Amino acid sequence: MENIITLERTQAFNNFIQSKPVEKSIVPEQSRRNPVMEIIRTEGGEDFFQYLQRLQLANEPNLLALSSSHHYYYESNELKRIRTLVALKKLNNVCDLKKFLVTVVRILPQKANLIGCFKNDTGDQSVFSFYQSTRFFKGLVNYLDSKTDRSLTKGTVSGLLQEHKLKVIDISDINDMTYFFARKTG
Repeated sequence: MENIITLERTQAFNNFIQSKPVEKSIVPEQSRRNPVMEIIRTEGGEDFFQYLQRLQLANEPNLLALSSSHHYYYESNELKRIRTLVALKKLNNVCDLKKFLVTVVRILPQKANLIGCFKNDTGDQSVFSFYQSTRFFKGLVNYLDSKTDRSLTKGTVSGLLQEHKLKVIDISDINDMTYFFARKTG
């Protein structure tokens, strides 16, 4: 809903006064913000937004956010101008991670950036004494249930990215999530 203020302006015509309403629209602060950054803030959270700011990519003009909840279709010509692609869905939840990376590398132009996140499975057994059995059970349930919550580490994600010609620039842990910044190489 827009905020509209109506001001009265008077004009004199042929010895009588005519009143004419003039509408002035006040644009809320939210609509002045970058809509892509609003999607990142809403779906990815404040930590994702702060990570992009730290990388100085929050004001990147050719930034595209892949929504984790909405599906959009893009023409290949539209994607040629993209300099930074932000994947908001955790890599742990991507059904076919290798296929996803192959597709991303195919559509991104040279030296374009890929930014995403995943839950880092550190394998810290001191936290849970039953960690191994829980991990096995979780894997079994995910397999039987056809859910995807794959166990990933910084090493496996770095290896996958490099295997798909994406050079890892940064990997950072922020509040139980790991965020990565990779660039497409030749």
